[in-house]
Amino acid sequence: MASIMQKNKQTLLQTDPLDTSLSANNLSLKHGKAHIIDNLDVALPAGKVTAIVGPNGCGKSTLLNGLSRVHMPSGGEVLLNGNNIHRVPSKEVARYLALLPQDTSAPDGISVAELIRFGRHPHQSLMQQWAMDDQQAIAYALAAADLNELKDRQLDTLSGGQRQRAWIAMSIAQETPLLLLDEPTSALDLGHQIEVFELIRHLSQEGKTIAMVVHDLPSACRYADHIIAMKGGKIITQGPPKDVMTKALVRELYGIECDLIEDPMTGSPILINIKRVKA
Repeated sequence: MASIMQKNKQTLLQTDPLDTSLSANNLSLKHGKAHIIDNLDVALPAGKVTAIVGPNGCGKSTLLNGLSRVHMPSGGEVLLNGNNIHRVPSKEVARYLALLPQDTSAPDGISVAELIRFGRHPHQSLMQQWAMDDQQAIAYALAAADLNELKDRQLDTLSGGQRQRAWIAMSIAQETPLLLLDEPTSALDLGHQIEVFELIRHLSQEGKTIAMVVHDLPSACRYADHIIAMKGGKIITQGPPKDVMTKALVRELYGIECDLIEDPMTGSPILINIKRVKA
């Protein structure tokens, strides 16, 4: 099957996935009166996997929500293809950007295939209802997430890992060049974590730009092309894992000492001899 990233789309914005950009200028985000992020500049590398890492409460999920238009900025702006994302029609944004949040919910009794079908809503209109492109996108999403055998099962009968893959498949079916994932492997065992990370890598190789919040540093280093390290609502450093992941950074972010070695298979940094820094 031809990649779903290759299809032509009639939209108000740019159409080539590698020309699709998402960035923020002087972005500030608040929860109530609390300032979480102040004057942050960031740009996601096109066609790459970016992992956002840092300690709990540092603003990782808030940043992701700000980039996805869920969280209204208190200052600055988020730019989708150079356009202020809050000035672009919601349906148009949904054709370019899919967000998978930490907390997901679906109607009782819904099947896997029905859930994935929701991902096609941004492509529907009064003039264009269900079409062959929609069916192909769903078939691709089911195959990519290895869910064909489970497509008729009710979502609430699946394991946590299976449900997470179903939600990711819905995001794939949305067929957007930008995919934002908030802790996509938090509920999964090790085997399913690897499956999800390998799926993310596959999607990136097909042209998607992906940003994901990740707590596991070795996985972030292994599966991401670009690391954004945050602390206290600010970006401490960013760049390729080999360049930015240092003993000093790990200590600054998490208060632990470790040694770093190179993974002989991937060349990515691996943390060993980990211990908590004494107060």
